[in-house]
Amino acid sequence: MADKKIIVVFGATGAQGGGLARAILQDTRSEFAVRAVTRHPESEKAQALARLGAEVVSADIDNPESLKKALQGAYGAYFVTFFWDHFSPEREAAEAGQMAEAAKAAKLQHVIWSTLEDTRRFVPLSDDRMPTLQDKYKVPHFDAKGESDQYFRNLGVPTTFLITSFYWENLLYFGMGPKPGPDGELAITFPMGDKKLSGIAVEDIGKCAYGIFKKGKELIGKTVGIAGEHLTCQQMADSLSKALGKKVVYHEVTPEAYRHFGFPGADDLGNMFQFYRDFADQLSKTRDLKFARELNPQLQTFDQWLAKNAAKLQVEETASASK
Repeated sequence: MADKKIIVVFGATGAQGGGLARAILQDTRSEFAVRAVTRHPESEKAQALARLGAEVVSADIDNPESLKKALQGAYGAYFVTFFWDHFSPEREAAEAGQMAEAAKAAKLQHVIWSTLEDTRRFVPLSDDRMPTLQDKYKVPHFDAKGESDQYFRNLGVPTTFLITSFYWENLLYFGMGPKPGPDGELAITFPMGDKKLSGIAVEDIGKCAYGIFKKGKELIGKTVGIAGEHLTCQQMADSLSKALGKKVVYHEVTPEAYRHFGFPGADDLGNMFQFYRDFADQLSKTRDLKFARELNPQLQTFDQWLAKNAAKLQVEETASASK
């Protein structure tokens, strides 16, 4: 590791960070080494990264001194926050600010900040097309990240701002996969109308981030949006039908109906899908498929992702049907 540039990967046992850590560690010719940051270094996921050659360290993103220690001697870092752990945009913004300050103190040469649009630039708080949540947000888990871009800019941290997309893994782990209706027909339910939803395999986010680090200084100060494909929900249903060998229909609902589904975060996600729907063309342009593939030549299409994950969807379908 001594002759390689150390990339400190936060969330290394999670979705995005894990993808980046593995992308670096599996490249035997990489100029980078991985310092994997986790709150639980004894976990199986952390130990699996250690076996691949990562330096695994314990740190808490809510502890500024812990952050500074994790970044000592590093070349760069991948920063990501975990809104769904606590549902607090204020906490997320505070963590981002602490990350930016720690990066500045450590004199990092390249940071990637995993961010999203601040939707209030598109839908002001005074705009009642979409309800305001928690008094000052439209889509809290977007807005807190987008607002936090300023911390890195104001401190002059050499940063690439990576705008991600809807995880296709949400179909597996977030309850968004095909479910049998009263008539037994499988359906996916979204408030997207006929607009395209930008989506990506989580592993590909990490691989694109690796591509950004490999490009180096040319992407510092730039905003890079990535996706695997832009698909309508009907197209997704058609692909799911082929992958599962069973008819899957797209059940369209209004954002208002989605906001009242009752699960934690339903109002936030209802607003998110409305944002994706109402600004679909603009968001698709931000998420450049061609450049994403340049960063990550292994970028998966939805059909390719389904080929690897259809069996997991079958399990989810069976489990859902038995409840």
